[in-house]
Amino acid sequence: MKLLQQTFIVKLLQNDDYGRYILGFVMIIGTVIPLLNIFAPEGSVFEVTTFTMTLLGKILCFAILALALDLVWGYCGILSLGHGAFFALGGYAMGMYLMRQIGDRGVYGNPELPDFMVFLNWDALPWYWYGFDSFGFALLMVFLAPGILAFVFGWMAFRSRVTGVYFSIITQALTFALMQAFFMNKFGFGGNNGLTDFKDILGFNIQSDATRSVLVFLASSVLCLTYFGCKYIVNSKFGKVLVSIRDAESRTRFLGYRVEHYKLLVFTFSAVIAGVAGALYVPMVGAANPSEFSPINSIGIVIWVALGGRGTLYGAIIGALVIGYAKSYFTTTFPDLWLYILGGLFVLTTMYLPEGIAGKIEQFRRSRGSKTDDDPSEPVMEVAK
Repeated sequence: MKLLQQTFIVKLLQNDDYGRYILGFVMIIGTVIPLLNIFAPEGSVFEVTTFTMTLLGKILCFAILALALDLVWGYCGILSLGHGAFFALGGYAMGMYLMRQIGDRGVYGNPELPDFMVFLNWDALPWYWYGFDSFGFALLMVFLAPGILAFVFGWMAFRSRVTGVYFSIITQALTFALMQAFFMNKFGFGGNNGLTDFKDILGFNIQSDATRSVLVFLASSVLCLTYFGCKYIVNSKFGKVLVSIRDAESRTRFLGYRVEHYKLLVFTFSAVIAGVAGALYVPMVGAANPSEFSPINSIGIVIWVALGGRGTLYGAIIGALVIGYAKSYFTTTFPDLWLYILGGLFVLTTMYLPEGIAGKIEQFRRSRGSKTDDDPSEPVMEVAK
């Protein structure tokens, strides 16, 4: 029992009463729903539709993305409005692999060129598509593409001590520039239509219920591993320095810490997490589209974290789950009102729920703790003057 208490996961969660409940809920949903999708009889009360499976997978990917932003914003004070770009780059890296797997099964039957290249009269595969016929190479690029971009961009920004609203603006400009580039046909990524018509992944039919169930289970597992990794970072000495940078950057610098190095490392790591979320997202939705680079998507991530409660990690998961489901409901029921609802939700959160849902949970826990401490059944000792 003593050895069990010293395990890695127990150490991570021993000071977090609610994070483990959220993760337990995620793992149960991520395991039970896929099993029901595969084994539940059609037409029974336990049947899970393909739409529900896809929605669940998307929301789990959004939760991973929210964790990535909460790590840099909640613990280091870096408000990035460009995390949608890292998410989309990871998605495109996986989408390029899925496109290469189509082979001669495309509309035009070309074994080398994707259909959109044949339609645009391309003669040969561009050099930056080489290697994507290998899953290992594609997985490597899922990490490297957003990681290298974040490292180069962050090195230039943090070295120049760009902070606050200025950093937010240039990250938003970055994702907008990438969106414009990926929309162009000559850029070699499918233009307006993006990458579509995927057939299989690792030899398995991407449209089958079994494959989709595995992807959902994988997304829930990656979400839990990401939470553990982020929790380990914020509880370490490195995480304490990040919090000090958030609260008093100048003072931390005067104490001798290379602030720009800490910010660069956590920003790059966060971008890699966002890229992994995008790589899981694309096989589930069946497309990699340039609209994923849209600045409004990056702003939406900020709203997820703000609603859930930044600087808590599990709050980011709550925010992504709540808004992900709300978006699905309102875009189906009131499609023209969703952006107004989202904007209003952000305003209400800022005015009446500044610490988010997780902040209210922590406040409730503290109030319960204080009531326990003031239990009248306990004897009160008076100190004689």
